[in-house]
Amino acid sequence: MGLVRDARLGVRAILSLLRQRQARGVLQGKLATAEPLPRNRFAIGVYFADSAVNLYQIRQWYRPLTELAKTWPVVILSRSPSGANELLDESPLPVAYVRRVVDLEQVIAEQELRIVFYVNQNTRNFQMMRYGRRWHVFINHGESDKMYMTTNQFKAYDYSFVAGDAALTRLGKVLWDYDFDRRAIPIGRPQADHYSGVLPYTPDDRQVILYAPTWEGDRPAAAYGSIASHGVALVRGLLQTGRHRVIYRPHPRSGVVDPVYRRANHDIIRLIEQANLADSAAQHVFDDSADLGWQLAAADVAIVDISAMVYDRLATGKPLLVTRPTAAEAQVDTGGYLSDCEWLTADEATGIVERLDALADDVAAGGRLAAWVQHYFGDTTPGAATARFHGAVQLLMDRWEEHASLHARDDSTEPGNADPRDEDDEDDA
Repeated sequence: MGLVRDARLGVRAILSLLRQRQARGVLQGKLATAEPLPRNRFAIGVYFADSAVNLYQIRQWYRPLTELAKTWPVVILSRSPSGANELLDESPLPVAYVRRVVDLEQVIAEQELRIVFYVNQNTRNFQMMRYGRRWHVFINHGESDKMYMTTNQFKAYDYSFVAGDAALTRLGKVLWDYDFDRRAIPIGRPQADHYSGVLPYTPDDRQVILYAPTWEGDRPAAAYGSIASHGVALVRGLLQTGRHRVIYRPHPRSGVVDPVYRRANHDIIRLIEQANLADSAAQHVFDDSADLGWQLAAADVAIVDISAMVYDRLATGKPLLVTRPTAAEAQVDTGGYLSDCEWLTADEATGIVERLDALADDVAAGGRLAAWVQHYFGDTTPGAATARFHGAVQLLMDRWEEHASLHARDDSTEPGNADPRDEDDEDDA
């Protein structure tokens, strides 16, 4: 049995290397024909060291950053071949491929980057954070009550942009001796100002239900995914009514760890295909698109797992159900919205229609929802979060000018590549 497993791992490793080599060949072709980035153009860099599988973390920032770039030009710094490949195809912002530290240093030498944004906690972030005389700012890839949101790694950055009072309360419990008033800047959810897009169906009198589960997680404490425990039953129930339209948007990593989870995901996709064949007017949607926005705005009710999707949806102020994890080890923060949310248990998933009907008549649930929206995001009036985001950037630009003036006579030599191990090629996983 061990030999079979080792053989499979060996085959997967060989296939992975072949895919990497192919991706690099395609990437080199794109780079050979691309126009060089103009020197001294960009004031803000978005550092992204991950491969294509985690592009969802930066995609949600495309629209807010594109708007910001009208005032402060923005460039994405991509360290991964597969990530750069897709970014060059889809990003509305300029992309610099900086796989090696020497490539990164060249961009730093050619651009006066005053602010560098980070959307995740990739360990290679520290290869960028060695460079001073600029602000390193963690903007994250979502707002949630997952344990990821209380990491002490927040302290590594000069500043963090957070959503609102809930984030400050959450972090205040774990970050000791941290200057929240100066270093943590609330901006709301600027992405919510861009929740739009072309609907892939024709609206009618059907109730639109967004089911957006997360992946199964890589450890028991983070086993929040519901596809195997809730998903098949609730989607099957909704597809049978004739009065609901399902938008199924699974996490892109669904099934990478657990084959049972992967099979359940495939089962749901097949059920949607069969339902659309049986009734062409149903127009159920399996959504694996890069853009997130219209799904959150269009759905009458959203069913989501414990993940950033809870709070992406919460920012709309519209009804949602949160699936309760079945794993006893899954850590659930019951000090915030999840202490007062509308839960959906695995047993209730089989009676999803009755649960949705009850929610529609629950006036108290609507009042609780409005209060939590304010607590997490503050003013959600269209444009308010974007104004706060731009205001936070302007604040840091002003502080940069202040410190640049104070240190005008300092030696301006950037640190060199002090650690040769940083030059090692790091293949995509």
